[in-house]
Amino acid sequence: MAEDKKHLLVVDDDTRLRSLLQRYLREQGFLVSAAENAERAKDFLSLYTFDLLIVDIMMPKISGTEFLRGLRAEKNNVPVILLTAMGDVSDRVNGLEIGADDYVAKPFEPKELVLRINNILKRAFEVKEQANRLIFHDICYDLSRGELIDSKGNVIHITPVERVLLNLLGKTPGEVHSREELAEVLGSSESLRTVDVQITRLRKKIETDTKNPRYLQTIRGKGYMLISE
Repeated sequence: MAEDKKHLLVVDDDTRLRSLLQRYLREQGFLVSAAENAERAKDFLSLYTFDLLIVDIMMPKISGTEFLRGLRAEKNNVPVILLTAMGDVSDRVNGLEIGADDYVAKPFEPKELVLRINNILKRAFEVKEQANRLIFHDICYDLSRGELIDSKGNVIHITPVERVLLNLLGKTPGEVHSREELAEVLGSSESLRTVDVQITRLRKKIETDTKNPRYLQTIRGKGYMLISE
């Protein structure tokens, strides 16, 4: 299905190579867009979300490394593979230091490029999945699904209020949230005690010792903080 395909952007001023890569990668099951220079690539990035970019270093006006440096400066962490005819180790190291995920020297074997693409996409997916999970000893909370799961894969029942608390606190682990802030989110701004009660109930589900909480901590005079393993 098209929605399951990964969307790649090939950025290369070599018309022949760009066309060949686009066709080959489509045959391998990817959705592929192609740009002849960095400026055109920026236009694509303003319109679409890509899973990975394949960028040639030696391009006119804006080089591939300059383009990549700009991406990372904008906090865009899309995976990038750099292509270049240069084989010097310093060029490869420079690209990786800027923020490239991999580096392929021309000429290259298309099958090798696909292998590298799949490896990077797999790692990116695993990192994303891990970022969406909170671990409390042998219990896991999936932020994207809103499910609390034990070590055997069983779903532990949580109330809508407990889910709201886990989502809020879990998005910024290690950050303190005041009782007033939590009360406002829960719609119980008139009763800070309500927040304390809900925190106590939630601790019973994620802590091994509720009297000495390890994960859902009280920060005296400030509020509550969630810590994940």
